[in-house]
Amino acid sequence: MNNLISILSISPLRQRLIDDMTMRHFSSETQRNYIRDVGRFGTWLGRSPHTATAEDVRRFQIEQQEIGVPVPTMNMIVSALRFFFTHTLDRPDLSRKLVRTAHARKIPVVLTLEEMKRLLNATTCLKHQAALSVAYGAGLRVAEVSTLKVSDIDSERMVLRIERGKGGRYRNAMLPEGLLVLLRDWWRAGRQLGIMHADGWLFPGRNAMVPLSTRQLYRVVVEAAEAADIAKRVGPHTLRHSFATHLLEDGVDIRVIQALLGHAKLNTTAFYTQVATKTMRAVVSPLDRLELTARGRAPDG
Repeated sequence: MNNLISILSISPLRQRLIDDMTMRHFSSETQRNYIRDVGRFGTWLGRSPHTATAEDVRRFQIEQQEIGVPVPTMNMIVSALRFFFTHTLDRPDLSRKLVRTAHARKIPVVLTLEEMKRLLNATTCLKHQAALSVAYGAGLRVAEVSTLKVSDIDSERMVLRIERGKGGRYRNAMLPEGLLVLLRDWWRAGRQLGIMHADGWLFPGRNAMVPLSTRQLYRVVVEAAEAADIAKRVGPHTLRHSFATHLLEDGVDIRVIQALLGHAKLNTTAFYTQVATKTMRAVVSPLDRLELTARGRAPDG
């Protein structure tokens, strides 16, 4: 990959790819991932990827499968290369040679309300509690939490403006009353510390000029889960999963949840019906309507 970065750094190709992604408001994380994945292809190819042929693309996919690259990873590489071939190189013929592979989605880990309360109370400082409360209370992705600015809080309309969502999409997320109170507490504390500014990041990192990183947020969640004695495997996305599942269990319409999460497709949101246990328990099985009785029956045979 270092070879490819060197190749791209002395040619306009890397900058063209970055410009194409920036023009479409791709997040910095997505841009890093796409550059990395195009770099992976270039390293395999042994030359600049703009010289690739359809047979190169075909062989690359076959060899990646043979060496055991996981399906989700390969699908991310395919997305990066499709963008690169279609928009940066204007080679849709190569893009059509890329194949995405269907794979079974794992059922997400979801915390109960009691576990969620313990986790939020186990954070070590107000900034961390506020950041995790935003992830759960508004159902945001970790990158969306990281890149929130103070100016993204609209207390009049009670929404959070998400300007750096997945795929560069803009949307409004909900701003619960309790979350607004917590964020105001954090604003006052941050101002006293001299790290909060009206036009700055909502959750600054160690340097107030840069936001709290997604890696730091991941570490905060893991440490809080450990402190709260939660045995489940927990990460930042667990809070988003829990937000969606709890809303579904409370009877919120699934299309409303889709809009709140910023999902492009309804079937992505519908996946949470598989983990909404409260909703399943509320359904009466047709067997229960039969009122069967085991009285007078032999226990076996």
